Amino acid sequence: MRAILVSMAILFTFSIYGQTTRPGMQPQAKADDEPLAIGEIGGAMNWNVKGFAPSGGPTLAVEFTPVKEWLEIEFGATESYSKGASQLSFDLLFKKPYTISQTLEFMAGVGPEFSSLRSNGRAINVWGGEFALDFMYWPFKNRTFGFYAEPAYDYSFGAGNEQSIGFSGGLLVSFK
Repeated sequence: MRAILVSMAILFTFSIYGQTTRPGMQPQAKADDEPLAIGEIGGAMNWNVKGFAPSGGPTLAVEFTPVKEWLEIEFGATESYSKGASQLSFDLLFKKPYTISQTLEFMAGVGPEFSSLRSNGRAINVWGGEFALDFMYWPFKNRTFGFYAEPAYDYSFGAGNEQSIGFSGGLLVSFK
């Protein structure tokens, strides 16, 4: 966990080439055309690191940018199903955005996660942490619709300190 925090501190400190102000490298959207929020709707798959037990289900998220080119905040919810169990997870990620090209963005983020696991008539609630990489592709010039792919690593602070790796992907919708 300490390695993740150190790597995030390093990532958030530096800009990459895509964030320069060189002509032609900025996204098509002007500052006044920035979306109020971006919605994500898609599917997610997770695998427990110890037993590689898979789970999957729908995911929804909304993100907004309080500090342009420095901070995006995402709130998401995922319902996962596996053999004999279901899990509802909520996460709050603080991400550092990087503009790679006019159509491609990359973000690295970290934040808390709350999960409620239901199995055999019992519910177990647990807090944890999440680290995610977010790739956004905007194929249209008006940036109304796009696609995303987000690999993630989750670490549970509950009994057993479960760890999982996951992948989610789907459709982006900007709200202007």
